[in-house]
Amino acid sequence: MAQAEGCTIDLRQSNSEADLIDWIHEARIDGSGIVINPAAYSHTSVAIMDALIAFEGPVIEVHVSNIHRREDFRHKSYVSLRADGVIAGLGVKGYEFGVIRILEILRS
Repeated sequence: MAQAEGCTIDLRQSNSEADLIDWIHEARIDGSGIVINPAAYSHTSVAIMDALIAFEGPVIEVHVSNIHRREDFRHKSYVSLRADGVIAGLGVKGYEFGVIRILEILRS
């Protein structure tokens, strides 16, 4: 899908908040959009939110589970304060939908 649009996707995974922040800053230089599953950092990391605010492209937040059907503390996401869209509860299919939405935003 992204290849048909002339785009490449850089897939990364880390449990390190520092790695995630560094990658977001790298995307400021050579990235067009970010699809991010911040997992538990959604609810705790102002630093990730700040890094995403500094990124000028579209950001889609993805959660495999429906965070609104989980514990109350999971209902607030700092990342959502910056995200252009949030996808939750659609399993791993949410990543594909996130890429589709990034491509739509970039085309418009």
